[in-house]
Amino acid sequence: MDILKMGQEILKTQPFSQLVGAELTGFEPGQAVLELELRDALKQQHGFAHGGVLAYLADNAMTYAGGSVLGNVLTQEMKINYARPAIGDRLIARAEVISSGKRQAVTRCDIFVLNDGEEKLCAAAQGTILSVEK
Repeated sequence: MDILKMGQEILKTQPFSQLVGAELTGFEPGQAVLELELRDALKQQHGFAHGGVLAYLADNAMTYAGGSVLGNVLTQEMKINYARPAIGDRLIARAEVISSGKRQAVTRCDIFVLNDGEEKLCAAAQGTILSVEK
């Protein structure tokens, strides 16, 4: 099984990911792309993506990127900066490993909103992903 198919199978076992409608569209060693349709249920009262949805995308995309080099992992910590309101049709989170060792990986993730075919950066995150292998 290729790494993308394996990652997509793992995503299917995550109830919250299924609830929000996340899709793993890219996955290779050190990188992951997670997307979701920005439907009304994921917006806050002003009509743009809820910050928790952006944080979820960053967390999960960085965990995939880190897991691709470490195996079974959990997020140890993360920070997110919101750059602009996410108003559009689709959210795209692109994560990559910046540095990795035996037990942890430092990752970053840029989240874009797709609106009328144009991508705009709406958030940037960084996190530490920790191996839970024994």
